[in-house]
Amino acid sequence: METPFDASERRVWAGRAAAYATGFGRLCAYTVPRLLDAAGVTAGTRLLDAGTGPGTAAAAALDRGAEVTAVDAEPDMVRAAAAAAPEATVRLAALPQLPFPDGAFDATVGNFVLNHVGRPRAALAELSRVTRPGGRIALTIWAAPPAPGQALLGRAVRAAGVPRPPDLPALAPEDDFPRTAEGFAELLRAAGGLDGVRCAELSWGHRTTVEEWWRGPAAGVATIGRVVTSQGSAVTERIKRHFVALAGEFAEPVGGRQQSGQLVLPHAALLAVGRVAER
Repeated sequence: METPFDASERRVWAGRAAAYATGFGRLCAYTVPRLLDAAGVTAGTRLLDAGTGPGTAAAAALDRGAEVTAVDAEPDMVRAAAAAAPEATVRLAALPQLPFPDGAFDATVGNFVLNHVGRPRAALAELSRVTRPGGRIALTIWAAPPAPGQALLGRAVRAAGVPRPPDLPALAPEDDFPRTAEGFAELLRAAGGLDGVRCAELSWGHRTTVEEWWRGPAAGVATIGRVVTSQGSAVTERIKRHFVALAGEFAEPVGGRQQSGQLVLPHAALLAVGRVAER
């Protein structure tokens, strides 16, 4: 059953594949090699990429010789993924209900997909169902509290005095879980029934520019984009002024001097992996 959070996510992401790929998509690509390593993806692996987005992980898995199936809940993302990974089977499908038989895949990955589902526990149970016993499931989420670079846009919104739109629901408290290494690992064990669960924090500095990092939210990409664009162009410009001022904290030094417009944004994510238990 679709939750209000799920319905909101559909609206947030509708038609925004291109705007996502050139901004936030580059950020999320950082974790893909580690994600595929954790899942043990090699030549011949029957892999499911759940919540494929623009197909970054699917394309990287194809490069390793895997047999890739990718799904996403947004038609625009499905089209983008099919173009990025033409040898993959790309389908429109939304967690927690996938159109695959039990044990269909040797491994499953989801790069930040659990950040975008209304029932994370049910989603994990479904990923476990479609992965064969002994197969690995590897997932990433954003860590909480967020790293300073990830918090930048939210700080600009607060500095501008802009509230979260009332029609933008948060995850229901009973469906949420601690976004810590321990909390994420426990989710995999309890909801996914996974064995040998490990969770590690990945930290990196994302190189971008002031204009690139602003472009996605200004186009309404992701939840932050809905907030930024929720009250019209004048308010959006007010948020931008605060964003530009705060972004100076992350200016990339070149030759001992701060380089105008170039940013290094610290980010942190959690990568968890476990094996599907024998049924």
